[in-house]
Amino acid sequence: MSFRATVLTLYPDMFPGHLGHSLAGRALERGDALIEPVNIRDYATDKHRSVDDTPAGGGAGMVLKPDVLAACIDAVSPAGDTRPRLLMSPRGRPLTQSRVRELAAGPGVVIICGRFEGVDQRVIEARNLEEVSIGDYVLSGGEPAALTLLDAVIRVLPGVMGNAESGTQESFETGQLEHPHYTRPQVFEGREIPEVLTSGNHKAIESWRQAQSLQLTRERRPDLLESDDSA
Repeated sequence: MSFRATVLTLYPDMFPGHLGHSLAGRALERGDALIEPVNIRDYATDKHRSVDDTPAGGGAGMVLKPDVLAACIDAVSPAGDTRPRLLMSPRGRPLTQSRVRELAAGPGVVIICGRFEGVDQRVIEARNLEEVSIGDYVLSGGEPAALTLLDAVIRVLPGVMGNAESGTQESFETGQLEHPHYTRPQVFEGREIPEVLTSGNHKAIESWRQAQSLQLTRERRPDLLESDDSA
């Protein structure tokens, strides 16, 4: 059974976007994954197909209406659908590689792409939406964040990467950043490939890579090591 992603958005033409190319594109062509964009506006009930209204209490911007969004969610994710419902939101929990792996192991996801100032809190609570963030910054909408999440998930689905080992030796898979990489030519603008990598000594190479990984993590993401007693 393929991984099925239903994406609720005001801009369905943004999907599959870049996911139609490279590894993800081939996975979609083979049917390993399915992306179904759904236009939230199709569930508006007035003649203007309104999906937003002014924020209660005043303030700038508009808020996505709970009745319209709830109707859309209920239509695409009825009772019995076990897929998690994810709301892409800058106030959500940060997306991690472990969460990506969890999602990839499941039947799929329902992703809600927010717009305007946000989504009415009542529909978040009533439809049990899990708020997910891809970083500490604000986008114009949830679509780029949804594409990022789907890219991360699809690439680790079984059979998508030609070499399964590629997905287990990357940044965050081991709780640290990945070590540096090199390839031919041996010398580039006066810079040589580290001698250990051409030594043929696999034990020494592995030790070097682990040491480099730990050093980079300490320099750039020490927060990743806070729970690692060995660091």
